[in-house]
Amino acid sequence: MAPDAEEEEPCAIVVMGVSGVGKSTIAATLAVRLGWAYEDADWFHPPSNVEKMHSGNALTDEDRWPWLQGIAAWIDATREAGGHGVIACSALKRAYRDILVAGRSDVRIVYLKGERELIARRITMRHGHFMPASLLDSQFAALQEPEEEERPIIVSIDPRPREIVEVIIARLGIGTKESKDRRNARSRYAAADIAST
Repeated sequence: MAPDAEEEEPCAIVVMGVSGVGKSTIAATLAVRLGWAYEDADWFHPPSNVEKMHSGNALTDEDRWPWLQGIAAWIDATREAGGHGVIACSALKRAYRDILVAGRSDVRIVYLKGERELIARRITMRHGHFMPASLLDSQFAALQEPEEEERPIIVSIDPRPREIVEVIIARLGIGTKESKDRRNARSRYAAADIAST
């Protein structure tokens, strides 16, 4: 798969989608493959939001604004430090993504797209996650799929996680940590050969 045309290398990637699509798994695996930092947006929720979700209640936009601003602050800190990061975040509405991405051409969205039935089955098999399957309908109702001007990378959740990550890397057109390590090793060997002659 060819990389997206004329896109600069991102410093941050937001892996988005409804609960149960595998955002955390894909984002963490992608971060490892790229050698980048990983964060999960769930870690940015204040305790009141977590309690509300545990109780089976959907968050309001008022609940989400401080959470999204905290994520945007992490993205900005990563950019300012010259770092790279991947974050798993539902980012269901355009207004939410605007907080995270708007004005940041070096931040890309990866949208994990799947059918409701498959996602519902996956949610019922999960342990230790605070999103009950009953809230899936509210997530789909809130979902505004990313539009072309948002420059999303849209990926089906049907394949295995490793395959999904490979598709994302190909679409980004950037090297993995392994390929960079191999290049660095070749450079060191070449320098050692030159020094020994």
